[in-house]
Amino acid sequence: MKPTTISHLRAWKQQQRKFATLTAYDASFARLFEQEGIQVMLVGDSLGMTMQGHGSTLPVQVEEMAYHTRCVRRGAPLCLLLADLPFMAYATPAQAFDNAAALMRAGANMVKLEGGSWLAETVRGLTERAVPVCGHLGLTPQSVNIFGGYKVQGRDSDSAERLLQDALALERAGAQLLVLECVPVALAQRITGALAIPVIGIGAGNVTDGQILVMQDALGITGQGTPKFVKNFLAQGGDIRPAVRLYIEEVEQGTFPGLEHSFQ
Repeated sequence: MKPTTISHLRAWKQQQRKFATLTAYDASFARLFEQEGIQVMLVGDSLGMTMQGHGSTLPVQVEEMAYHTRCVRRGAPLCLLLADLPFMAYATPAQAFDNAAALMRAGANMVKLEGGSWLAETVRGLTERAVPVCGHLGLTPQSVNIFGGYKVQGRDSDSAERLLQDALALERAGAQLLVLECVPVALAQRITGALAIPVIGIGAGNVTDGQILVMQDALGITGQGTPKFVKNFLAQGGDIRPAVRLYIEEVEQGTFPGLEHSFQ
């Protein structure tokens, strides 16, 4: 097998081939996911909640992201590995450059940033410095205190148009991938069709190019407050490996997410 690259994702978009991704935080799960066919993984700052027990992603530090990135890279040497720049780690372009370098040295192939057109200068600067960028729009968890909670975004025409324009601005600035979280299906379809770069959805319906779930959500071990867009694949698969294969199969076939996992 050869390493998965962004070129593969672009080709899959052109071929209308949907792909499944998962978060990973350690070598053991990363190895299992890669063995079962997950070719794209994210070391998410969601580790603040899933691994550290915090109530949000805000306490996560760059050093912690780098540590988990190193762990996942050892377990999955062939995957396309994304890593989140955590809260306030890219408040200025100079901060973004230094902190992105730390994650790339730890083994990431691409860094992910939350935010819209205001990040264009930073995205452009990172791209010019050979750091691939994944944007993140819609429900951006680092903005939980601005949103007043974890709420669906883009439900009215004005906010939907802003999200579309933000997506186009990130693409023009050089972003090579976009995560779209918790937006209505119609808006997700509009943005996915407008962009040449691949779009990965979470709570955005089955119309995006790829899907991502937090691994604990996909395996049904998140406890209370399971989001609407989550499905417990372990309950049906019976074991972790079959559950991962089932997730991949349903994403590729377009049966997950279904209407019951989507926002209208």
